[in-house]
Amino acid sequence: MKHALHIDDEEVELTAIRAQGPGGQNVNKVSSAIQLRFDVAHSGLPNDVKQRWLQSGDSRLTLEGEFILKAQRHRTQEANRVDAWARLYETLDLYAKPPKPRKASKPTYGSVQKRLEGKAIKSKIKASRQARD
Repeated sequence: MKHALHIDDEEVELTAIRAQGPGGQNVNKVSSAIQLRFDVAHSGLPNDVKQRWLQSGDSRLTLEGEFILKAQRHRTQEANRVDAWARLYETLDLYAKPPKPRKASKPTYGSVQKRLEGKAIKSKIKASRQARD
């Protein structure tokens, strides 16, 4: 898949780490998971993309603006490396396009009438509860 924006290999740090979860006898010997670190704040991305990403509230972003992703879906290190890159670009695609501006809309005539009828019914119910002199 061709992406509009590109991230240089030098801007990304990939580290092999041990995966969590069950794995049998091999689990403590093999580092098959990949931790990807990408410094969004100091990257070569356009400023508007950086700002959207940094203000997104993504839990994988550190306070310094570094994006940390852990890929451990697959059993092999190479498959996890490919998965980490794919997920990085998926995340980048979320912030590459500016959000569509919201257009103000009016409620339909029917929905207004329905709301008013509901209010009238509720008003009659409450009025019938009041003590009469």
